[in-house]
Order: sequence, then C-alpha cells, then structure tokens
Amino acid sequence: MLGSVLRHATPDGVVALRLTEVEAYAGADDPGSHAYRGATRRNEVMFGSAGFLYVYFTYGMHYCCNVVVGTEGTAAAVLLRAGEVVEGIELARARRPRSSDRDLARGPARLCTALGIAGAHNGTDLSAGDLTLQLTEPPPTHEVEHGPRVGLREAADRPWRFWLAGEPTVSTYRPAAPRRPRPKPLGKD
Repeated sequence: MLGSVLRHATPDGVVALRLTEVEAYAGADDPGSHAYRGATRRNEVMFGSAGFLYVYFTYGMHYCCNVVVGTEGTAAAVLLRAGEVVEGIELARARRPRSSDRDLARGPARLCTALGIAGAHNGTDLSAGDLTLQLTEPPPTHEVEHGPRVGLREAADRPWRFWLAGEPTVSTYRPAAPRRPRPKPLGKD
C-alpha cells in the first residue's frame, strides 16, 4: 500500500494523501492485533472482505484506521500510520491547525483527523464512494524500510512496520511504555 492514495471527499472538500508508512497485523496469529482473541463487535470488520476500512477509537480521544487485507473469515489488516497530503492541504491544515505540513498526517490519529475519518467510517468499502484507496505500483524494495511496530507491548519485535525511506512524513518510532505497577491500597499488604 505504500505510495497508494487514500482520498476522502466530504461536504467541506477533498483531502487525499499518499501513504508513506503502514503497519501489518495478522489476527489470530498476532498478539499485537485487535483480532488476536477472536471476533468482537469492535473488530468484526477485520474478519470481513479485503478492501474495507476498520476504524477504532483509542485512548478515549483518537480514531485510527486499517485496511482489511485478509480473506473473509480470517482477520488481517494494515494500519495506516502516515501519509503526505497531496490534495486539499488547506482543509487538512484547517483540521489540524497547529501542525506543520510535514505533521498533518504523521501518525495514525493525525492521518484520520486530516482526512476527516471517524467511527462512522468503520466498514467503508474503499473501492467506491466518498472514501477510496487507489492502489499504485509498489515502490522498489530499495526505497522501502522496515522495522518493529510502534507502541506494542506484545509481538512488538515483529518487523511489520514499513515506510518509504527518507520520507519526512513518517512517524517517529516509539516502543511501548512499560506498564507501571498499580499502587497497593492503603492498609493492605
């Protein structure tokens, strides 16, 4: 999907971006995947047909989105981590007013904000309509780098994060923060 264009036409206008960073998730075989423990109401789109958008809410404030890539009944998806705005930069700036152009869609939550993607877009067919993904020829392998996925506590070492080499819109790698032990209630040992 690297280099492909995700385009969203809304009543406010169109924003399109070229994907510069993605991250793969392999469902039941991947402890880092939302589908690792099976289908739920939240992740059911991941078990459907390829080419649909899986949108989820995280940290109580952000939407992130994945493209379903598996065969029906088997969950697999690619998280859209970052992109370069190639159309509608003024609208993307209005949606992310304190960001530099490089940072407009640099990270999965920023990407969704810049494009105007929200929970209502979960299950969207990306082959037609207002929100589409135009696949392009993959870039040459020497232009693609890979490494560990970002922010995962489990299966973080899998090198399933892919990005375009030298692309300034690629997000910064951050390993998961270690969990802090919960404090013991007072008076209990």
